[in-house]
Amino acid sequence: MVCDTSDRDLHDPHRPVNIPPETFTRVPAAALRTLAAQLGEAAGLRPERAGLLADLLTGNDLRGNVSHGTVQLATYVRLLRDGVLNPDPRLEVVRETASSLLVDGDGGLGYFPAHDGTQLLVTKAREAGVAVLVTRHHGHVGAAGLYSRLTLGHDLLSFVTSGHQLALTAGDPVATAAGGSPMSFSAPTQDEPPLVLDFGAMHDLYEGPSRDLLAEIAPGLVHRSIGLGMVCQSWGGLLAGVPLDPERARRRWSGANQGSMVIALRIDLFADPAEFRAEMDAYARAVRTLTPIPGATGSFLPGGPEAATETAYAVEGIPVGDDHRRQLERAAVELGVAVPWHPTLPDPTG
Repeated sequence: MVCDTSDRDLHDPHRPVNIPPETFTRVPAAALRTLAAQLGEAAGLRPERAGLLADLLTGNDLRGNVSHGTVQLATYVRLLRDGVLNPDPRLEVVRETASSLLVDGDGGLGYFPAHDGTQLLVTKAREAGVAVLVTRHHGHVGAAGLYSRLTLGHDLLSFVTSGHQLALTAGDPVATAAGGSPMSFSAPTQDEPPLVLDFGAMHDLYEGPSRDLLAEIAPGLVHRSIGLGMVCQSWGGLLAGVPLDPERARRRWSGANQGSMVIALRIDLFADPAEFRAEMDAYARAVRTLTPIPGATGSFLPGGPEAATETAYAVEGIPVGDDHRRQLERAAVELGVAVPWHPTLPDPTG
């Protein structure tokens, strides 16, 4: 189904992040997942890695996190095809203790060391009580919430962040030191949607005029956002071996300019997990009775709206906006992959 209203660019910086597009094509999640996996394989990923990437990105689309969903593939497949990132990385645990892991991504996409490393981290956290993962030498890890969600079924709380290569120049706005600023926190529930806060501290502050206006109205908000971004850079970037000065970076794969951190801790160190989950359920229900902020459709714990969106999109299909659709079509043409909404490959100039 194509909804023909106005064609607004999904990536317009003045458009709120992850608001459903006004013009879109409904695509079943399974079809979008298949396309994503085929694009990954065509770019050089092994089938199991292409499948994992497709699962993670389509899962974001299902939850309405389209900025970090399959739209990213158009960039990823070119980076892999062109040798900016390693299409066949060999992940390596380069340092390990009973409660920590350092995983090297071998120049590939960051999804693989972050995902596989978090799975190893869960085991360590369940055994040691608290455990920390740092990943290094890789590209984009995507949405931080992908990894905080991996801890939910294990009675763990988690924190995730990531940092990337900066190129700071004297006189630049201080906001540039905050980088991409991704963070996620998670806590499990029993019957209610789990708490998953997944955000970029700076995502409303990249545009200078908007940032300056907010700094006049609510300077504390702007300073806190920049400070959170600096935490992301120091914990998820500098600690992962991403140097402050890009001239000191020595990389075989030029796109491997990021790192990440995941921390997980057992709930039973402090409380009975079942009682905690029951309290979280009561908390979620109480929050839904509160008056929402202006413009919101309701009041929820973080993760509640995404859970409702996932339920709806699983039935109705994922609304793929026009810009999103065109980016996937052009990537498909370049790599010789069919797209589910076209019987033949589209014209990449159309």
